[in-house]
Amino acid sequence: MIFYSLQEALLLTAAAIVIDWIIGDPKWPTHPVIWIGRLIRMLEKLLRRKEERRSARRVKGFGIILTVVTLILSFSIMLGITEVAAWIHPWLGYAVSAWFISTTIAVKGLKEAAMLVYRPLAADNLEDARKYVGYIVGRDTAHLTPSEASRAAVETVAENTVDAFVSPILFALLGGAPLAMLYRAANTLDSMVGYRNERYVNFGWCSARTDDVLNYIPARLAGLMLTLAAGLNKGMSAARSWSSVRRFARRHPSPNSGIPESAVAGALGIELGGLNYYFGEPSERARMGWPLRTMEPYDIIRSVRLLYSVSILMMAGVLGVWLCLL
Repeated sequence: MIFYSLQEALLLTAAAIVIDWIIGDPKWPTHPVIWIGRLIRMLEKLLRRKEERRSARRVKGFGIILTVVTLILSFSIMLGITEVAAWIHPWLGYAVSAWFISTTIAVKGLKEAAMLVYRPLAADNLEDARKYVGYIVGRDTAHLTPSEASRAAVETVAENTVDAFVSPILFALLGGAPLAMLYRAANTLDSMVGYRNERYVNFGWCSARTDDVLNYIPARLAGLMLTLAAGLNKGMSAARSWSSVRRFARRHPSPNSGIPESAVAGALGIELGGLNYYFGEPSERARMGWPLRTMEPYDIIRSVRLLYSVSILMMAGVLGVWLCLL
């Protein structure tokens, strides 16, 4: 088994951040998350056969099996790939590890997804903006106003500052590409089966709880880093960001998602959350921050600036620790 030193882990993680900044999500070869998603669907189909004959407890048990098998396979396959690469040549091992770590983070991908919403909004093309919002959220988008479309994009960037950057980076520092990929598998499980609806309330219970546990510390670190990032960006307020986290984060039904959302809302002086519709049914989400002004499309740009600021701060921290160890 490969054990990288702390210095090596720091440099590999820094390299992965740069790769993501420049390249983003790879179009080829097939992104690892797509393969993880295919594995989840295959296992779900296998495990849910004849489910109508099972008790809720047994369904929950099969959901636990789905989570455990997916995580073990994701970790083990990634470990095997990196070990074989390092066996061929140490530098190939480094390159493969850095590349796969970069596929677990998505700063550039988040920016691109947010800009797909921003550009049509800025051009008063609400129809296209609604279409692209539908690519990144699960809520109904057919009747979104420009403000609601902007809110959806900002909320996505805020929440994914944890899921798509801070969390995988921390796990990469702890266990390289294999542990970062295990985290990405857990997050993918949550996004696919971690719902509280009738179909997944039992089967997806373990996946949702696992994602909550893995994100617990990263979410709180992200809240701190978003506050620091707000202080580095003109027109944003670090003090208001921190106050917003302390006041509003606990209102969110997720133990983690409320932290980055409230931090971004406070930094920008806007209110996130509120009324959404899912399959035509209204759902009131916890409101985060103070509505000091009306939400506008440019808030999407501001949220992306916060995301990149967090990535720069984390890069600086990684390289700072590496220099201290020299």
